[in-house]
Amino acid sequence: MAAAASLQYALHGVGAASAKPRSAAPARSVRVAAARRSVRARGGAVAARAAASADATAESKSGGHEVLLFEALREALIEEMKEDPTVCVFGEDVGHYGGSYKVTKGLAEMFGDLRVLDTPIAENSFAGMGVGAAMKGLRPIVEGMNMGFLLLAYNQISNNCGMLHYTSGGQFKIPIVIRGPGGVGRQLGAEHSQRLESYFQSIPGLQMVACSTPYNAKGLMKAAIRSENPVVLFEHVLLYNLKEKIPDEEYICCLEEAEMVRPGEHVTILTYSRMRYHVMQAAKTLVNKGYDPEVIDIRSLKPFDLHTIGNSIKKTHRVLIVEECMRTGGIGASLRSAIIDNFWDYLDAPIMCLSSQDVPTPYAATLEDATVVQPAQIVAAVEQICQ
Repeated sequence: MAAAASLQYALHGVGAASAKPRSAAPARSVRVAAARRSVRARGGAVAARAAASADATAESKSGGHEVLLFEALREALIEEMKEDPTVCVFGEDVGHYGGSYKVTKGLAEMFGDLRVLDTPIAENSFAGMGVGAAMKGLRPIVEGMNMGFLLLAYNQISNNCGMLHYTSGGQFKIPIVIRGPGGVGRQLGAEHSQRLESYFQSIPGLQMVACSTPYNAKGLMKAAIRSENPVVLFEHVLLYNLKEKIPDEEYICCLEEAEMVRPGEHVTILTYSRMRYHVMQAAKTLVNKGYDPEVIDIRSLKPFDLHTIGNSIKKTHRVLIVEECMRTGGIGASLRSAIIDNFWDYLDAPIMCLSSQDVPTPYAATLEDATVVQPAQIVAAVEQICQ
């Protein structure tokens, strides 16, 4: 039993807590202030809460510099590669071309071709090379040009990357980051619209996070690079051009911590990645209708931050999960199971989960939209839960 328990999350501490010590300034907390006293008031009280939240957000972003999300990821890579000579990047066109979404633009000129290595179109080969490099003491970052292509490296990610620390009896650490664009874009077709969270979540020893803003993209990337565990960082293809002001000073985000996006009282909405913005769009409509949703970006897809999630459920007693992953066997299904196991007694209504349909993503734009959760569906779901 002890051996089986030790299998989970690669035997040693996960997340930022297991990262190598650095002389960095303490990370800025991404948590919003603790929720106010539990009331069911609507109308003016809800509007006042929204205004106060907006003021707090504006105040917290008063310093720093503006970047796009892909630039925030690039900043994280540059800072970590300057700090640690063992950090290197592998992938197709990551070198002088700068990556398909320019996350690695300029890195080859800064650090040379050996640390920013262009690879052949052979995901199984360079993913395996990344695992071997990590075993020998390097900290490789493996980029999939599209996350769907990493299915070709599933054996290396599963049987090697996730399990080697355990199967070697702790002799090897695998401090590797696997990252790249995924999700439903704009008419990219079924093979380029994959959501691989559901594929990877069952791999023992693997940690998964999903970024949704420039701030947490940089913070999660830096934490993932410093972690002693293999980390898969999911980036959404439609979020690369999001712009946000981030701090000038160094910071990291905890790999195991959810983000309170909007405090509320009536229902807990759990989401991540692109769906965060669909939820926030729906939240505006819900506030106008007198509802007060609490929105949490779970960010850590494995393990879940059940502390933050549980505290919210104990307050609202209602849960809606919104994801872009497939409904069958997706992150939402696992999250719903965890909530039922841990917080069943606090629920006043059945858990609802809005997910993408279990079909290949169509090329036609109207059909593509029909397979993904839209804000109007979120509004209708909240109204049903709160009846």
